[in-house]
Amino acid sequence: MNVIISASELADALRSERPPVLLDVRWQLSTAAASGQPFDGRAAYASGHIPGAVFVDLDRELASAPGPRGRHPLPDLDVFGAAMRRAGVSAGTPVVAYDGGIGWAAARAWWLLRWTGHPDVRVLDGGLPAWDGPLEAEAETEAEAEAEAEAETEAPAQGDFVPKPAEGAVLDADGAAALARSGVLLDARAGKRYRGEVEPIDPVGGHIPGALSAPTSDNVDADGRFRPAAELRARFGELGVTRDVPVGVYCGSGVSAAHEVLALEVAGIPAALYVGSWSEWTSDPARPVAVGPDPQ
Repeated sequence: MNVIISASELADALRSERPPVLLDVRWQLSTAAASGQPFDGRAAYASGHIPGAVFVDLDRELASAPGPRGRHPLPDLDVFGAAMRRAGVSAGTPVVAYDGGIGWAAARAWWLLRWTGHPDVRVLDGGLPAWDGPLEAEAETEAEAEAEAEAETEAPAQGDFVPKPAEGAVLDADGAAALARSGVLLDARAGKRYRGEVEPIDPVGGHIPGALSAPTSDNVDADGRFRPAAELRARFGELGVTRDVPVGVYCGSGVSAAHEVLALEVAGIPAALYVGSWSEWTSDPARPVAVGPDPQ
């Protein structure tokens, strides 16, 4: 099954007899907000979203609280499962996740659902900016709320999805270190963070020894859409990635790395995710850190 969906394909799917559940997962790193203020995905959703979409909070529902396991550790499965059921996700219902365009947050939702057993999840290629259909906004006044009630706007029916994690798709720190020696471990962050030239978030710059720099930004074109599968296979092939070699990915906190895992899936290559990523790795000062352009 194709793991990405175009805006036109999504429009057709929403008109079908079996429309997908839509997850709006708009989110940004706080350091990326142009205003300097934390990005409010819930407010962005309220101001306009694809009709029928349900907002999902990455920080609260797709991750646990920050701590020694990283800035976005795995969510409590009861919390995640409840969020998915609230959104209308059932085991037999297709799901499409989208975000504001960069694709990281939507990929995190995709990865979590796939990891916990959902068989039919896709990401809107290019995110909300690629959507040229109508948007709907939440009611801001009492009159608007009454109008919505008269139109019989309904919340999604409760879903029945129960997360059941798969084995082998998640790496811990020791597993990531071992994979850097025995397979291919990709660092999805910007090259300057990999090299240790700058580190805007975590306490230490650099990379896991043996990891290869593979910025997730190179997986997409100027519009934020994924490059063709053949191009992605060629890109990863240059890094020694094949279906015969175990592959893992990490980033700063396991969000943009999910986007790289998605890109690898588009290329036909399965990969594991180090969810704790650099934020967990650097929480233990005993773990080694490499700097510069070379893996070691």
